[in-house]
Amino acid sequence: MEESIELSNYLPLSFKTPKEQEYIAFLWDAFDNNYIKGNYQFAFLAYHMMTMSFVYFNIWQIRQARQSDFEKALIGFSKDVEKSLLAATSPFVFSTVNERSILRLLKLINCDNSKIGTYAKLVDDRNETAHSNGNIFFSTQAALDKKITEILRVVDEIQTYSKPIIEDTYREFLLQSNDPEEREYSDTIDQIREVLIHKNYLSQKDIAICIDFDLSVITDCPEIESIRTLHEAFTLKYTMEV
Repeated sequence: MEESIELSNYLPLSFKTPKEQEYIAFLWDAFDNNYIKGNYQFAFLAYHMMTMSFVYFNIWQIRQARQSDFEKALIGFSKDVEKSLLAATSPFVFSTVNERSILRLLKLINCDNSKIGTYAKLVDDRNETAHSNGNIFFSTQAALDKKITEILRVVDEIQTYSKPIIEDTYREFLLQSNDPEEREYSDTIDQIREVLIHKNYLSQKDIAICIDFDLSVITDCPEIESIRTLHEAFTLKYTMEV
């Protein structure tokens, strides 16, 4: 049970809408209540839904950072699906696509077919537990805890592959938000919270990547001093909140 909470570090610190935040809170509540009551099969279903939400948030970040690549990756999807995913205003729109199919977009972060096949196995496990087939696959705490360990391994692996996306997102934020006179919010913390955290659904794990961002890759930028100031403000606030 204690290990399961680790998933929260991979989910967004905050959300664009209260409805989205309520949904994730509902899933955590469903997981906790069913786990405590020994309804491990239903606890797994809630945990799987949070895991797929993590996948959707990652795909959203890919779409934001690599839009051209994202558009090319939609070849093979129907025109209606392609239009829907390109016009999506929330990561949860990705839930309208078959879960196995949406996982293919992880190729954009260099997950190969064997990796994606492993991730798809989690979808298969969910499908088996969600159908009225007369089987209880997770009847013991030990069985569910073992599956949670497997899920967290997959989540951490996807997070590792996503690192370049987060770095690109943060670099773009530094370049576009270092001037208080030109950005959306003059207050630095407001700009960080609204434009970086909310917009990109950053998690605590994403934040850690941003904190470790190597400014030397943009030292030739004329605004490097204001960029450095912005990065220091970000680091100070979110290192203190870890």
